[in-house]
Amino acid sequence: MVTSASSTASAARKTSLFVDVLGFVMRLWLAFPQPLAVTVGTVLLATLADVLMPLAAGRLVADVAEPASQSTRLEDALWMLAALAACGFGSVLAKRCAYLGITRLTTRVMQKIGTESFAHVQRLSTDWHANTFAGSTVRRLTRGMWAVDMLDDTLLLMLLPEFCLLVLTTLVLGWHWPAMGVLLGVLSVLFVALSCTLTLYYVAPSAQAANAGDSKVGAALADAMTCNAVVKAFGAETREEAHLARILDQWRTATARMWIRGTDSANIQAAAVVVMRLSLAAAAIWLWCKGRAGPGDVAYVLTMTFLVQGYLREIGQQVSVVQRSVNEMEELLLLWRTPAGVADPAQPVTLHVTYGEIAFEHVTFQYPGQQTPLFTDLSVHIAPGSRVGLVGPSGSGKSTFTKLLLRLYAQNSGRVLVDGVDTQSVRQADLRRQIALVPQEPVLFHRSLAENIAYGRPDATPEQIVQAARLANAADFIERLPEGYATLVGERGIKLSGGERQRVAIARAFLADARILVLDEATASLDSASEALVQEAMERLMEGRTVLIVAHRLSTVVGLDRILVFEHGQIVEDGTHAQLVQQEGGLYQRLYNLQSL
Repeated sequence: MVTSASSTASAARKTSLFVDVLGFVMRLWLAFPQPLAVTVGTVLLATLADVLMPLAAGRLVADVAEPASQSTRLEDALWMLAALAACGFGSVLAKRCAYLGITRLTTRVMQKIGTESFAHVQRLSTDWHANTFAGSTVRRLTRGMWAVDMLDDTLLLMLLPEFCLLVLTTLVLGWHWPAMGVLLGVLSVLFVALSCTLTLYYVAPSAQAANAGDSKVGAALADAMTCNAVVKAFGAETREEAHLARILDQWRTATARMWIRGTDSANIQAAAVVVMRLSLAAAAIWLWCKGRAGPGDVAYVLTMTFLVQGYLREIGQQVSVVQRSVNEMEELLLLWRTPAGVADPAQPVTLHVTYGEIAFEHVTFQYPGQQTPLFTDLSVHIAPGSRVGLVGPSGSGKSTFTKLLLRLYAQNSGRVLVDGVDTQSVRQADLRRQIALVPQEPVLFHRSLAENIAYGRPDATPEQIVQAARLANAADFIERLPEGYATLVGERGIKLSGGERQRVAIARAFLADARILVLDEATASLDSASEALVQEAMERLMEGRTVLIVAHRLSTVVGLDRILVFEHGQIVEDGTHAQLVQQEGGLYQRLYNLQSL
């Protein structure tokens, strides 16, 4: 009983997801009504022409079965010949228009999916991005986009005319011979039910497993290629190749199972089509024996039978294609359903940071999946224009403090204020444009140096970009490069040294010209020469701004206006360096003494 209930629940989930994916695609179609209407209208015209051709062919056979001397028969035969020509050429023309319409429809839908999926992924939480392979996400997006191409072609150009032809043919047969109409209708329903059952419950599970394996292959490839420098450093090429080989072996097994099951399904459906064709042919012969059908009628039935056979064979194949496409879109649909980590307010207020005042009021924050809050009722006020250091052991809350300020996470309760405005009431993009961030490990785009420097201010002039680079002590090394500011920096800026990347990030912050500046361990991983250049640039950058400096190396916060010492999510000490270093037994004093040894 438990197994039966589990199977029923699994089947219900599959059916629900199948319906959800089709509904998702149809909503995308409705966003482009004109090409959709052209496609559907011309497909229906082409189908009507195909249905009329067997009727004209049957009547032509009946005409030529009589002596040609009968003028009425000859005239009717010529009209039927003209009808066949009109139906044939009309079908070709209509199908041509249908292909043009679906080309416009599909490319627009694919563009919409790509644009909106990318926008949605960008707005997912920091945790989601940290826990998800970038390569796997890219495969899910691109596979989902191309699945729409297959779905559009299959549903609109294949299945729609096939079902219309079956319905119309059944009605025409039923009008002439009710028993034949009932027979065709019952056989068609049974065949479609057989095709759907095989596809949904026999082929689909293997297709899902194959798609999951494909995503793992993409993730493994992207992970190894992104970390290629580490692979080389440890001479681990063979190990990574073995790791990929294991994943590919699982993918091969799952893909082979999917292909074999697809072939099995196609063979069963082909056998069912033969049975259906023989049944209809036998019924036509029976009608002829009973004197209820003449040569033209039998010719019509046989012509229609072969036409229906071709369409039914196509239905079996197309249902399989639809299921494969649905499987490939499932991951994309689930991605769309993933909620954004931090949502913008429905009616955001305008924020213009003029002073750079920051306040945390009774803030409580707990990371997803953690048992206890990191911050509990945290309150602190940072005056405009002050330079404040955030220090403490790893995991004490320093970086989390800045992430809450930037709304990379949303606090559970309390308020974070910037110039007196609650950050939960403004758009995240508006807030972050007015806070400049220089992280410990700056990530650059594989674009030119000029584009990277101007990323926070894309309308900057070349002169402004050069000036920012000079202020950041980056102009010298940039101008020595053969292509100067047009130099491509490589993926994540890999062609530059750590100090060069850091100075590019500082130049970016100069151009952003925000009133609030966050420096997150900006010199922690640099050599002495690079640190001196970066430190000098940072001093210029901090002038006239409210500055938060996250630091493990306390030498970088000695000259600041104020130092907040974090421990276990609480601010346990607050003061200047001179004040804190004199507190006997204090945490800051212990940390400073350890680093002074």
